[in-house]
Amino acid sequence: MPTKEFLATFTQAWNEADVDALMDHFHDKDCSFFTSVGFDVEGTKCVGREEVRKGCESLYVGYPDAHFEAVGEDFFSGDRGCSEWIFTGTRKADGKKVKVRGCDVYTFKDERICIKNSMRKQEP
Repeated sequence: MPTKEFLATFTQAWNEADVDALMDHFHDKDCSFFTSVGFDVEGTKCVGREEVRKGCESLYVGYPDAHFEAVGEDFFSGDRGCSEWIFTGTRKADGKKVKVRGCDVYTFKDERICIKNSMRKQEP
């Protein structure tokens, strides 16, 4: 099962915009990323390594200075886990500064992320 250190290096990769390092955390054959934005009930649903990579990269298109600050303590239960964070970034479209709380709910397989389901607060 992944460890708190595993998720800490995952957060570090997000903060460094290191998509290759992010992908090292995802399962090689079975991975999905449900983004926190999108029109479907899961947000935008990225399935498979190519789509997951595109989903990760899309954050930096919208928020070039994206940053995640871990809050609370990550926890695990069986093959599931959760981490909480505060996201800050400047929206490229209009220059608006954003600061919101969110969390990721993970499903793990073979010590890697199989599903990353992201949720974050939104302004009304």
